[in-house]
Amino acid sequence: MKRRPSEDPQGKEAVILLGHGSRVPTAGQAMERVAARLRELGTFARVEVCHMSMQEPTLADALETCAKEGASKVVVVPYFLHEGAHIREDIPGMLREKAAEYPDMTLILGKHLGYDESLVDLVERRAMESLASPDVRCGLSR
Repeated sequence: MKRRPSEDPQGKEAVILLGHGSRVPTAGQAMERVAARLRELGTFARVEVCHMSMQEPTLADALETCAKEGASKVVVVPYFLHEGAHIREDIPGMLREKAAEYPDMTLILGKHLGYDESLVDLVERRAMESLASPDVRCGLSR
C-alpha cells in the first residue's frame, strides 16, 4: 500500500499498536520502534503503544491519551502474527466494552499483522544470519 501524507487536516486520526505484553520489561522494544517510525512518517496525528496484559500502558491508558488529545478515529492494530483467541474474541470484546466509554471517538479494529510477503524475506534473512553465527544448542549435546 502506498503511504499517504496525512489527509486528516484536524489531526484527529490515531493508531494504537496493541501487543500481548510480557513479564520481560524489554519485550516490547521492537513494537516501540515500529511506533516511532510511524510517528516519523506523520500519517496519523497520534501513534500509541499498549499491551493486553503484564505491561503498561494498557489499552485503557492508550485510549484515554487519544481521547485527551482529541482523536475522533482510533485504529487499534493488534501487533500479532497469528489469528488466535485474542484476535477473534478478546480484542474485539475489549473494544466493544471501551466504545461505550468513548461515544465521541470511533474505535476501529484493524487487521492483525498476519501474513505479508515481506515476512518471507525477513525469515530467510534471519535464518541466513543464524547459519553464519556460532552453533548454540541450549545445553543439548549431539
